Amino acid sequence: LGTQTPSNMKTLMQEESIKVPKGVKITIKSKKVEVTGKHGTLSRDFKHMPIELWKTKNGLVRARMYFAKSKQLSMLRSVCSHIQNLFEGVEKQFEYRMRLVYAHFPINANVTNGGKTVEIRNFLGEKLVRVINMLPGVKVEKSASTKDELIVTGPDIELTSQSAALIHQSCLVKKKDIRKFLDGIYVSSHGAIEA
Repeated sequence: LGTQTPSNMKTLMQEESIKVPKGVKITIKSKKVEVTGKHGTLSRDFKHMPIELWKTKNGLVRARMYFAKSKQLSMLRSVCSHIQNLFEGVEKQFEYRMRLVYAHFPINANVTNGGKTVEIRNFLGEKLVRVINMLPGVKVEKSASTKDELIVTGPDIELTSQSAALIHQSCLVKKKDIRKFLDGIYVSSHGAIEA
């Protein structure tokens, strides 16, 4: 009675590390990470996390945590994944490919404002013009190779995916059975652009 099982026992110290890629500059100051690469500068704040973050001399970023249970230890991997996404963003940029799906009324998408705004017309034959502004640093363009495809690109994974979500949410079918009425704009693929 009263013995602790290994799952809820505290770990004395846990550490995770990731390698800094070539051509990427990183500064860490009081858990605020700033990454600079060929696609600009991205920063992220991890002040709310009870971890230690520092950069080693041999080009590694280390995250460390003391006396944490297994649920809290998952933070370490999350921090490393976030930093990895910053690296990929400034190195390669992220891309979300979206397809315009319609059964009868052809959806008409126009990119305006130099790739910062997209206007959607004729969704389910509606006269309403839907205007979606991209978030800062995100660009949208029509695909040159594929018909009815939009490409959303940007260095910040969160702003890029959120912009794609805004486009998707602007074209939702209301008060119909969405299993039958499949019209809309859907993300078909996403990931870092292979340079």
